[in-house]
Amino acid sequence: QVQLVESGGGLVQAGDSLRLSCKASGRTFGTFTMGWFRQAPEKEREFVAVITWKEGSPYYAYSGDSTKGRFSISVDISKNTVYLQMNSLQPEDTAVYYCAGDPIYSSDYFRTDPRHYDYWGQGTQVTVSS
Repeated sequence: QVQLVESGGGLVQAGDSLRLSCKASGRTFGTFTMGWFRQAPEKEREFVAVITWKEGSPYYAYSGDSTKGRFSISVDISKNTVYLQMNSLQPEDTAVYYCAGDPIYSSDYFRTDPRHYDYWGQGTQVTVSS
């Protein structure tokens, strides 16, 4: 069983930055795929970014088109934590942000569909004022 806990959300102004964290527990973190998704009120859950790694193998990261160039995903395996660095935040980035993961290495395609993930965090609210 895997537990995921997000943190780092808050209320910021347009143009500000935030860094979200997702800490995993419950199993070893040496092989994993972690994605970030977001959901605004009355909208579907949207892919934000994904990263996949396996000890001894290259890691791969990919960001969605709506946030590319502003958001980046990274991992600190020693801390069992994945980060989402969000720069130049805009009001349209306002949403609940979720991390989702699976103990697999997905180097052949990027897992951008939320249905691909078995484990989810509780979400953290990000609100960007204009």
